[in-house]
Amino acid sequence: MILVDSSVWVDYFNGNTSPEADFLDTLLGREPIAIGDLILVEVLQGFRSDADYKSASELLASLAVYDLLGARLAIKTADNYRALRKRGISVRKTIDAVIATWCIENRMPLLYSDRDFDPFVRHLGLKSAH
Repeated sequence: MILVDSSVWVDYFNGNTSPEADFLDTLLGREPIAIGDLILVEVLQGFRSDADYKSASELLASLAVYDLLGARLAIKTADNYRALRKRGISVRKTIDAVIATWCIENRMPLLYSDRDFDPFVRHLGLKSAH
C-alpha cells in the first residue's frame, strides 16, 4: 500500500501528464492506494464543478483513508521539522511535515511530486513510492 499526496492527485484529476500521475493511473484498481484525511481535504476543496467534486469524492472515499495527526504524531512532526531546520532546511508547509511524518512512522511509501518531501527522504527515512 502507498499513500498518495495531493500534488499527484491534483495532476491526475486535472489530466496533467507527469510521471507520478501516470504511475498513479497504472496503480488504480490494481494496487492498494491510501489517502490521508488532510490530503482528502486539500484535493476536494479545489474542485469548482459539482459533478467533478462528486466523482472525485466517490473515487477517493473508496480508498483507505487514514487520520494523519494526533498528539503523538504532532510532537513527532515538530521533532522532524526541527531536525530539518537544524540542517538548514526550511519546511514550507506544516501539512507536508505531517504527511511525511505519518508515512515515516507507519512505514508507508509516499507517492508525491512536490519537492518539499525530498529532505524527508534524504534525511529522515521517508520512502518514496516512485
